[in-house]
Amino acid sequence: MDMAKGLPGRIRRLLGPAAAGACILLTLTGCTGGGGSAPSGDAAPSDDAAAVIAPGRPGEKARTLSPEEAARSRPDDSPNAADRAYMRHMVEHHEQAIRMTALAPDRAAKDAVKRLAERISAAQAPEIAVMRAWLARHPGPDGADGHDHGAMPGMATEQQLKDLEAARGTDFDRLFLSLMTRHHEGALTMAGEVLKGGNNAAVEELANEVVATQSAEIHRMRAMG
Repeated sequence: MDMAKGLPGRIRRLLGPAAAGACILLTLTGCTGGGGSAPSGDAAPSDDAAAVIAPGRPGEKARTLSPEEAARSRPDDSPNAADRAYMRHMVEHHEQAIRMTALAPDRAAKDAVKRLAERISAAQAPEIAVMRAWLARHPGPDGADGHDHGAMPGMATEQQLKDLEAARGTDFDRLFLSLMTRHHEGALTMAGEVLKGGNNAAVEELANEVVATQSAEIHRMRAMG
C-alpha cells in the first residue's frame, strides 16, 4: 500500500491528503472498467467509475460504493484548535531540544550522551519541517492561530540554557540529561492533551509516535544519569 516506501508512516500521513488518499485507494479501491466486477449482491457502478470496496462489519458482506459515497462515509477528521495548538507548540518544543543537543558534541564527556543528542536531533529536525508544512496546509480561521506564548511543559528557561552552554564535561552531562528528561516529560504531557482533545488523524499519529519514542528515551536517560 506504500506509494513512498522510504518515508515513515507518520511522515506520509502528515504530508497531506494526496499521500493519505493514495494509501486508502490502494487498500480499498478496485476498478470496474475493463471487465472488473463488484462483489456479489451489490450493484456495480458505471464502467468509467472507480469501485470503492468498503469492508463490512463482522459477519457482513463488503459493500461497493461510488467515490462520492466513499467520501461521504469517511469520518470527519478536520483539524481543530487543539490540533493546531499542539503542532505550533511542538515546533517550538523541538527547536529548543535541537538547540540543546547542538551543544553536546563539544561539551559532553560521555560518548553515550553525544550519541543520544545526535539521535534526538536526527529525529526531531525532520519532524519540525513536517509540522510546519502541516500548519501551512491547515491554517485556522483568521486570527485564531496567532502566536500564543503560554508556558509549555518541560521547556528550559533561558537561564538554564545559559548554564548548559557554560557547562563542560560531567557537569554538562548531568545538566543535559536532567533538562532533556524534563523536556521529554513535557512532550508526553502535550501529546496526552492533544490525544484527548484533538480530532485530526495525522496529528494523533504523530502524538502517539512522540509518546513511544520519547518514553523510551526518558528511560534511557534515567539509566544514564
